[in-house]
Amino acid sequence: MTPAQQDISTKSADAPETSRRRFFAKAATAAAAVPLAGAPMIAVAQAPIVFKMQGSWGTNEIFSEMAQQYVTRVNEMSGGRLRIDYLPAGAVVKPFEIIDAVSKGVLDGGHHVSGYWYGKNKSASLFGTGPVSGATPDIGLSWIQAGGGQQLWDKLVAKMNLNVVGFFSFPMPSQPLGWFKKSPPKKASDLKGFKYRTIGLAADMLQEMGMAVAQLPGGEIVPAMQRGVIDAFEFNNPTADMRFGAQDVAKFYSMGSFHQAQEFFEIIFNKDKYNALPADLKAVLKYAAEAASTASTALAHDNYSKDLQELIVKHKVQVSRTSADVYKGQLAAWDVVTAKLEKEVDMFKEVNDSFKAWSRRVGFYHFTNEANYRMAYEHVQKTKLPV
Repeated sequence: MTPAQQDISTKSADAPETSRRRFFAKAATAAAAVPLAGAPMIAVAQAPIVFKMQGSWGTNEIFSEMAQQYVTRVNEMSGGRLRIDYLPAGAVVKPFEIIDAVSKGVLDGGHHVSGYWYGKNKSASLFGTGPVSGATPDIGLSWIQAGGGQQLWDKLVAKMNLNVVGFFSFPMPSQPLGWFKKSPPKKASDLKGFKYRTIGLAADMLQEMGMAVAQLPGGEIVPAMQRGVIDAFEFNNPTADMRFGAQDVAKFYSMGSFHQAQEFFEIIFNKDKYNALPADLKAVLKYAAEAASTASTALAHDNYSKDLQELIVKHKVQVSRTSADVYKGQLAAWDVVTAKLEKEVDMFKEVNDSFKAWSRRVGFYHFTNEANYRMAYEHVQKTKLPV
């Protein structure tokens, strides 16, 4: 064998050993990176992002339950990555101060209605807590979600330099005209002189009808009634009204009204905090509002109906329907108010025109197609409804 042949033979003999060494070296490196089968994985838990959200509702109010429905859905859908801690009215700021607190970052989020900040711009109240537009509450909420209302709200808060994003939830049933110490007036002219509690654009409408209006949060209504600051009031619904003791200061309840014919919860977040979230958590905050809308509607139907019966049977409250003359008077007053505000308030005409255009088209379909549910109710239930 020549030296050259011997050198080749030696390299060939060494090759398998070199290959084995390289294989086991790579295997050892891989074993260090991947735990052995059966060995426990040690995960480092990531702390959730925590948002503090305050509502405008007291601990015992049904609206706090509805706020919690939203919070629960966010917390469960986020898979532990985002948690909202809900605080009741007054925990950090007063009910009418929530939007400023959220905008400044004092709170991360808020749960209220747009009428609570209408003092900044009366157009705000058109996004809930607004008088009649020819729309039902469902049509009104659909305007925000599909008819351009959300974009107009975004434009309004930007003009007001409010550092917030917001979503809307729960098409509330039209609110009762409210509570009176004596039998409610049957004529619109008889409302003149009443000292009355309401909020938002309803205040403008009812002042036009001659009422003296005080805008108060729910927790201040009964004390104001007891002190004589007001002698009639509305808040929202039989459950909320009964829980704060409306039946203890008045015994006459007039159901139905145009003063707040559609209303929705406004759920807001500090814009900087919201924008810092990943896209999927932003989506959770948005779509949880739609999910909670259905849950709140079911909760309302169950509680409002039971509590109306309790008011009648247990508390001897006299329930009646608001008269046609009062309705007509409200419509006439609203015509005067809108004509004035469209000239004086930035964006009022733009928002109101958009809402009316949506209501005109969707309302035509709705009212043309809607069955006479009242007739069916009276036939099936063998019960005459109040007129």
